[in-house]
Amino acid sequence: MILQGDCLTTAMGIMPHKSVQKALDLAFLLDIPFWPQLPRRSFYEDMYVQISENFPGVTVDFEQQDIHFCSEDFQGQLPELVAHWDDLDYFRLSEQYSDTFSAFLRRDLGFHPHVRGQVIGPVSFGLRVIDEEGRPIIYRPEVKEFLFPFIRKKLMAQRHELASRHPSPVVWIDEPGLESLFSAFTGYTDAEALEDYGEFLDGIEPPRGLHLCGNPDWSFLFGLDVEVLSVDALANGHVMVRYFDQIRDFIRRGGVMCWGITPTLQEEMQGADAHDLLQQLVSLWQYLDERGLPESQIARQSWLAPARCCLLNPQGDDSVDQSIEMVRRIAHLLREKYGIG
Repeated sequence: MILQGDCLTTAMGIMPHKSVQKALDLAFLLDIPFWPQLPRRSFYEDMYVQISENFPGVTVDFEQQDIHFCSEDFQGQLPELVAHWDDLDYFRLSEQYSDTFSAFLRRDLGFHPHVRGQVIGPVSFGLRVIDEEGRPIIYRPEVKEFLFPFIRKKLMAQRHELASRHPSPVVWIDEPGLESLFSAFTGYTDAEALEDYGEFLDGIEPPRGLHLCGNPDWSFLFGLDVEVLSVDALANGHVMVRYFDQIRDFIRRGGVMCWGITPTLQEEMQGADAHDLLQQLVSLWQYLDERGLPESQIARQSWLAPARCCLLNPQGDDSVDQSIEMVRRIAHLLREKYGIG
């Protein structure tokens, strides 16, 4: 699959909306529509809960809105997972765990250059879910052995469903845990993570994408073999562009950068101006251009999105609606600036 860049618009997976219809209508305003995750609607829509479906040893406490892991259950349920290992349907996201995904598949997807989905990544899930002794399950070799290939199967099953409706699906891996990998946690090293992730990505057919809103170790991130990188350029772009050599190599091998450039928090949205944000993004591209990576090439290999997911606004979903409208405006201005038809 050849990815189209051209300043196409998409957005985060997690949205604060409670209405499936409204969230999908908003997602379909973008060039690359996606199926939203709506945890305010239901805990089933939480990205960690969704990936946990059929993972042995994991139970979801819907009353306390938490996820638990039991070692004894893991051993007892593991044979069922192994028995279904070659059945991709076993790894599908069921309608119980996301009626939003099911509703997305019922939409007309044919008029878009790509459609997009997402899964929580193995590092984030493995650090988030803890066992009876308070240890993240990624620290347990017998669990980690199945964790990475299990999530790979989940991604493949989702992309298979999307591919049945559209010829160019992209499912990116949402990995907020990569930001904390090199600081707060010491039981899982960056060398181990790089090896695990290399094997994980090797088993996924391109295009492979990675999304995170934080400020990770950028050398680690650009060292991963992916075709799409989605980042919070609004907050972290000035740091990221210092890794010019890695960005240049990524672009030259055909990668697409997804630049999160519009705010989503209500207080950030106040006073935000599309032209100011446009100039902030262009200044990052100019910094790269001055070092030999042409702005026009970056624009041709870029997507645009809101900067991050947002569930914190007391006002609800208004600022996310505004952010999506603003990113569409910026994309239009960029296409005019760089002569992209």
